[in-house]
This record gives sequence, C-alpha cells and structure tokens, in this order.
Amino acid sequence: MDFNSKAVSDLLKNCNQLLINVLLRRLPPKYNFYKSLILVAPTNILMITKLGQKFTDGFTKYMPSAYVFALLLTLLTCILALAFTDSKPITILKGWYNGFWSLLAFGMQIVLIIITAYCIAQSSPVKKGIDYITKYIKTPTQVYVIIIALGALLSLISFGMVVVTAILGRELALRIKGIHYPFLVACVYFSFNGWVCGLSSSIALLLNTENNFLIQKGILNDTISTSYSLGANLNFAMIILFVVVSPILIWLLVPKSYKGKELKDLQTSLDDETNTVKDEALSYKLPYKALSDALNNAGWLQLTVAALGLTYIVYHFKTKGFDLNFNIMIFIFIVVGMLLHITPMRYSIAMKRASSNISGVLFQYPFYAGIMGIMLASGLGVKISDSLVSIATTENYAFISYITGGVINFAIPSAGGEFAVIGPSIISMVQELGANLSPTEVTAMTARASMAVAYGESLSNLLQPFFLLIVFPVMGKGIKIQARDVVGYLFIPFVVLFVIQALMVMYLP
Repeated sequence: MDFNSKAVSDLLKNCNQLLINVLLRRLPPKYNFYKSLILVAPTNILMITKLGQKFTDGFTKYMPSAYVFALLLTLLTCILALAFTDSKPITILKGWYNGFWSLLAFGMQIVLIIITAYCIAQSSPVKKGIDYITKYIKTPTQVYVIIIALGALLSLISFGMVVVTAILGRELALRIKGIHYPFLVACVYFSFNGWVCGLSSSIALLLNTENNFLIQKGILNDTISTSYSLGANLNFAMIILFVVVSPILIWLLVPKSYKGKELKDLQTSLDDETNTVKDEALSYKLPYKALSDALNNAGWLQLTVAALGLTYIVYHFKTKGFDLNFNIMIFIFIVVGMLLHITPMRYSIAMKRASSNISGVLFQYPFYAGIMGIMLASGLGVKISDSLVSIATTENYAFISYITGGVINFAIPSAGGEFAVIGPSIISMVQELGANLSPTEVTAMTARASMAVAYGESLSNLLQPFFLLIVFPVMGKGIKIQARDVVGYLFIPFVVLFVIQALMVMYLP
C-alpha cells in the first residue's frame, strides 16, 4: 500500500473536513469569527511540516534531559509552594522527602513491565513474527503510520502496552532502510496518548471503584459507572481522534531527510543484538556433561512452573472478569516469556539483556514522586486547581477541567496521583454548578469533567518527558538519544490535538 498516493491525500482532506464540520456545528453564533479561521486552516495545513522541523530544532537546542527537567521542576515547585501557600520551608522539604518513596511500587511495576515485555520480544517465535510482518511493510512512511495506529489500539488495552509498540518499532527500524529513528521514537511515544480512553483509564476506573477515596471523603455519594465515562460519545470520538486522525497528522510531519538519523547511525554499541539468546545459552555449557547444565537448560522445569502460572491467569479472568491491571499484565508477560524461551538459561539471558537500560526509570521516578509530595504537603496542587475552578461556568467547566489536568500533569505526571490532588475540587465545582439539575445530569457532568482532566493530563505528556522513561529502555538501547531529540516532533501534534480536544470537550454531546 502506498501511503504517499493521491488517495491518501484525498482521505486526509475528507477526514479533516468531516471532523471540522462536526465540531463547527456545535459552535454558537458568537464564535463565527473563529469558524472562518478554522475553515481557512485546511488549505494551509501542509505548512505544518516546515513548522514541525523548526520546533524540533528549537527543542533540540533548548530542552534539557529528562533528569535535568525533573531537577528544574523540583526547584520551581518549591519556589511556587513558598510563594503561593502558607507552608513553611521545612513542611515543603518533608513533603518532598516523604513523596520520594510514594511511587516505589509504581516504579517497580514500570521496570517489570518493560523488561518482561522486552524479554518476550527476544524469543524466537516473536522474532519470526516480526520478520513476517516486515514482508508487508516496505517504506518508512508505512512504519510511522502503522506504529501510530497500532500503538493507539494497543494503548486502549493498557498504557503499559506502549512497551510492545516500542519493541515493534525498534525491530522495524533494524530491518527497514530510511527510517528517521528519533521521529519513530516520537511516533511510539505519541501512540500511547489515547490510553485514557481505554480499559486502563485510571480516573474512569477510580470513579467506578467501590468505596474509593472520593466516596470516603463524602465528595461522591456513589460510584459512577464507566458507561458515563468510557462509554460516552465524547470518549468514542476521542478514540477515533487517536486511531484515525493522529496517524494522518503524523503522515504530514514525516521529516524529508533521514540522513544521519537511522538507527545504525545512532548506535554506539550493538550489545547482544547480533547473537541470539539461544546461541548465548549454548555458550555457557560446560565441555562435559554436568547436572548444573542439565538443570539450567531443563525445559520441563520452567514449563511446569509456567503451567501453574497459566492456571492462575485463567482463574483470575474467570472470577474477576476482564480485570486488566498492572500486576496481572506483568504476571502474564512473565509466564508468556517462560513459555517462549522454554529453558531457565535462555529466560535468564533474555531478562539480563532486557534489564540493561532501565537506569532512567530507577533513579528519576523518585524525583517526580518528590515533586508530587511537595504539591500534596504544601497544598499547591489544590490551590492551583481551585483558582482555575473559580472561573468555571456550565458552559466551560469541561474545558477548565481539561486545562487543569494538563497544567498539573507537569508536576504530577500520574493520572491517579494527579486526580487525588485535584479531583475533589473538580467534582465539587460540578456539583455546585449542577445544583438545580437532576442527579443523572450531575453524574454525567462529573464523568465528563473527570475525563476532561484525563484527556488534558494525557496530552501534556507529549511535552512532559516523564513517560519517555518507559520508551527509552527499549528504543534507546545502545544509542545516543535524549528527550530533546524526540519532543520537538511532538509540539505540532500537541497544538493540533489541543485545539481539537478543547472543542470536543466543550461542544460534543
């Protein structure tokens, strides 16, 4: 399939026009001036390719590494907490220190999701599967578009599935010539943006959890069904935006030149990629028969334990339904890896290789957790959200929630942690605005405002390099690459999606 054909160009125009028409019909007459601006915009849409490169150059020049970003954000949060709250310096320091350890469990989950998924990717069956896929993917443009679309679909299962997308992206980059690798990393990172619309949407799941903290505090009287959040028309429209429109947007932004930017140009070492896991396992064998070798390569031993794991997985889904959380995902990946690698030695080698590039996750997560601790201890997060909520009306409450989610995310890049800080203010705002409405209407407004927070939080991740820590251990293995090399390609998508999403949360029914 030729993604540079006239058919795709026509499809682009039709999709853009359809989306614009749907949104414009929802705009009140007072916005006629803005309607005219939006109608003119498609004729100049191809200019974003050149703009994209300019923004990329700017980010490369001025954006520091993810770790430096975390350090600067730590100092900025401390200064804001001192300036705008009554908190004493020691209170802020205590909050920072205590917060340091609040995401240890989450950080370990991220580490395990990365290495277990990467471990699976090193197995012979998966390698053969990727070889088969590459027969039908011939050009770099096809790689970019397919990665975005497939990654968006996978993210609807869980945001941890971005690791799988990253693995596929790297393998395709090894096999197909002409791929601009930093741009491909940006595509992988962009692809998981829609996870908040799917089965692992933490805010939607929280609202539907019995006796959640909002109910315990008396802010909510009862749970809110996911039919109001994930099942809403707005959420389905967001899914279409991520799965259909985003690939087209990325297609417009494909860099014209890939000179010096292919994976082979950026590699500083090949590590173990030239040798298979099976070959390395054989190299550890002694030149004579030994019980230790027999046990290290005993397929029956590992497969027996894996069978126990499969039994529990079946039991889990049979008794709890489609309850897909981090823990069960990691457990599934571990068991699948055991089955695919067969022997303990091969599995150990695959795990060792997969664990070789996770330092960023291990030492940077505590810093972001510390920032969250400052926001909580000082009350800065609540103060910011209260300030935004104070200007809300029945017309703009969803937009205010959307903006709040995006702003707070820079300091608390975790949807669950962020909603713990601003959720009470958002929900209280909705209840106040809906005082004269029916309970059903207030519930729908609450779900919409909460999901708007999630959409804003997810979108601002494009400029917040925190979750690049999930992608880099896979795609940054053995190469020189930093956040500044990637985030610049995401600025234009950020702006375009911000405009579209803002209109959607305000006007789509």
